[in-house]
Amino acid sequence: MRIIVFIFILLLGNNVWGQEDTAAVQASPEQRQKRLENAEANLTLGLKDHDGAPRNNNGIRVVFYNAENLFFPEDDSTKRDDDFTKGGLKRWTYNRYQQKLNNIYKVMMAVGGWEPPAVVGFCELEHKKVLEDLINKTPLKKFGYEIVHEESPDRRGIDVGFIYRPSKFKYLDHEAIRVDFPFDKNLKTRDVLHVRGQVLGRDTLSVFVNHWPSRWGGQAKSEPKRVYVASLVRQKIDALYETNPNVKVVVMGDMNDHANNKSLIEVLKAKGDKEAVQKGDLFNYMEGLGKNWQLGSHKYQGHWGTLDHIIVSEPLLNEKRRGFLRASDGGAHIFAARFLLEEDIKYLGLQPFRTYAGPRFIGGFSDHLPIYIDLMYTTGLEEDEAVEEEDVEE
Repeated sequence: MRIIVFIFILLLGNNVWGQEDTAAVQASPEQRQKRLENAEANLTLGLKDHDGAPRNNNGIRVVFYNAENLFFPEDDSTKRDDDFTKGGLKRWTYNRYQQKLNNIYKVMMAVGGWEPPAVVGFCELEHKKVLEDLINKTPLKKFGYEIVHEESPDRRGIDVGFIYRPSKFKYLDHEAIRVDFPFDKNLKTRDVLHVRGQVLGRDTLSVFVNHWPSRWGGQAKSEPKRVYVASLVRQKIDALYETNPNVKVVVMGDMNDHANNKSLIEVLKAKGDKEAVQKGDLFNYMEGLGKNWQLGSHKYQGHWGTLDHIIVSEPLLNEKRRGFLRASDGGAHIFAARFLLEEDIKYLGLQPFRTYAGPRFIGGFSDHLPIYIDLMYTTGLEEDEAVEEEDVEE
């Protein structure tokens, strides 16, 4: 029966691809080439400020990446992972799995430049095993990454996860924020992972790794789920602010919402205007990036968008004390490297080079682009401007 279903989907996919080819034919070769050239030229919007120089002991690079269905190719009877097995619809073999791991390694090295990222948050991971393979069965092994992960109750069996270099980020503790929807006791989703550590042995940083519920069924119908998760994250951040008004926080992840949606702007209270950010507020870098129609972290039906977000607490944005951690003046970035993109046959231009097109394996990276930010220690104030010890979170 599974074979019959696979053949049906394959035929259906071929029919859809045929329709896409027909749509592409409606544009002349000159038009297609022009759109492709324009799209490639616009990559500078994402890469013009990419600094590949090592951060050394001055700061760290923080990355988030939706890995797009990083499943281990063995069936887990407790999860809905049948498609991503050797006998499943995706024909997910060990060779394909290893290729995917190597692709993610290439992404991490390219984003990092001369120095690989200090911390990376992921989503769409099946379990801890895939992270173990990523840091032990690719050349990432030589950098000594360690893992923070908790198993989520998500019905598809996908989690968020976190890897870090202990020489750059000293792990302190973590918690998995479980999401129990009061309006639907049977609904399950990913935990939010909250990790705390010291950056280069000095300031403490809290990182929240998110993958909020999808828009399945429509944005309006599914919005209450994302609003509720946003409220849980906001409660945790408020508690941190109460303990330490100078708390350094990064909220990152695939929120499945845009910066101006209710979950982010009203509930999480992540503002997009730097001038409007006050004590206790959060600032969302993707508000500005999301206004540029020519670039995003994700493309849906021909339209770029920023469902992936990097959000920082006010002290990271406005820190001016010498020797304290702050967000780089360069802000957050979408890493739109050309090798992570392919030609968009249906809608023209470029699109993320993903692992599968329907049931067909094409060997790409992900349907999302990675995003990142640098956190650096300030050096701008004079030596005689003393820093009071109570301002440093232990």
